[in-house]
Amino acid sequence: MQEAILFLVEKDAVFQKLHQQYGNPYIPSRPEGFVTLCKLILEQQVSIDSAKACFLKIENLLGTVSPETISECSDEDLKSCGVSRQKISYLKVLAKAVSEELDLESLSAKTADEVRSELIKIKGIGHWTIDVYLMFALQSPDIIPLGDIAIVNTIKELFDVHTKEEMAAISETWKPHRTMATFMLWHHYLEKRNRKPMV
Repeated sequence: MQEAILFLVEKDAVFQKLHQQYGNPYIPSRPEGFVTLCKLILEQQVSIDSAKACFLKIENLLGTVSPETISECSDEDLKSCGVSRQKISYLKVLAKAVSEELDLESLSAKTADEVRSELIKIKGIGHWTIDVYLMFALQSPDIIPLGDIAIVNTIKELFDVHTKEEMAAISETWKPHRTMATFMLWHHYLEKRNRKPMV
C-alpha cells in the first residue's frame, strides 16, 4: 500500500495534497465469489444502504445465498425482497453461469483482462461491476472505474478534465497503481460529503 501511495504522491501534486489532507485512504475488501457478485448487482444504480437491506431480506428468505438457492427461488419471492425484475433476471443468469461454466475460484489466478473477458459475457455484469470486483475481491492493483459517477465527478473537480477520454489519458500516468489512485479519489469524495466508505 505504502509503495503505491508514495508513487502517486511523487507523481502528482493532487495526490500529494489529498494524502496531506486525509492520510492513507480506506482500502475496501470483499470475499471472492458468488455472494459478492450478487451484492454488486444489487448495488448497481442504487444506494449502498438500500442494496444492503435488499440483500439481507434475500438472505433471511433463503438462509444461504448460493447459485442453487437463487435458481430455485421464485421471481415473486425475490421481488418481495425488493429486487427489480431486471435484477432478478441478472441474479438468475449469474447463478446459472456459476452452476454450469463459470469457475469463480479460478479468477484470482487470471489477469484483470482475462477476468473482464469472462465476466462481461454474463448479462447484468458490466464494467463497473467488474472493476469493483477486481479491486475489492481480487485486489487487482491497476483498475480505474470510469463508470463510477463518484470517480468521474472527483476527477472533473480535481483535474479539470471533462471527457472519459481525457480521464483515461490522465489515469495512464497513475499506472501501475490506478486502484490506489481510485481509493484516494473515493476517500476525498466521501470526506467532502461526510459519508462512510463503501463496504
